[in-house]
Amino acid sequence: MTIYFDMDGTIADLYSVDNWLDKLRNENATPYIEAGTLLNMGRLARLLNQLQKDGYTIGIISWLSKEATREYDEAVRKAKQKWLNKHLKSVVWDEIHFIKYGSPKHFNCKNNKGILFDDNEDVRRLWNKRGTAYRETDILEVLTSLK
Repeated sequence: MTIYFDMDGTIADLYSVDNWLDKLRNENATPYIEAGTLLNMGRLARLLNQLQKDGYTIGIISWLSKEATREYDEAVRKAKQKWLNKHLKSVVWDEIHFIKYGSPKHFNCKNNKGILFDDNEDVRRLWNKRGTAYRETDILEVLTSLK
C-alpha cells in the first residue's frame, strides 16, 4: 500500500504566506520555502517512519505553480524539496512527484490505488475512482488507524 501527500494546503501552509499569490504570479518561489506547517510534523514523521517499517511506501504528489516557465518549475521543485528537507527531514520518501499544475495526480504515480491526502475536492473525487482519498484534516487520524 502506498500513501501519498499533496503539499500546498495539505501539509504546507502556503496560503498563509504574505502576498503568496502575487509572488507566485511573479515567479518568486520563496513562498514554497517560507510556508509553515498545517499539522505536527514531528508526529507525522514518526507515523510515516513506523508505517514504512510496517511495509507501506510513502510519497509526495504536488502540483507546480500555475502557468509557469520551465525555469520557474525547476525553482519550485527545488523550493518544495527544501521545504520537505526542513520540515520532514527524518522521512525518506519512496516517491516524489512535482507535476504540472492541473495534471491528474492518479496518472503521475506508481500506485494510483493507494491513499491520497489532498485539500482539493476535485483531485480527491478523481482519485477515489481508483484508490482512497482523504481531506487534509484527516491525516493524523487515518495514519494512526493504519498502525
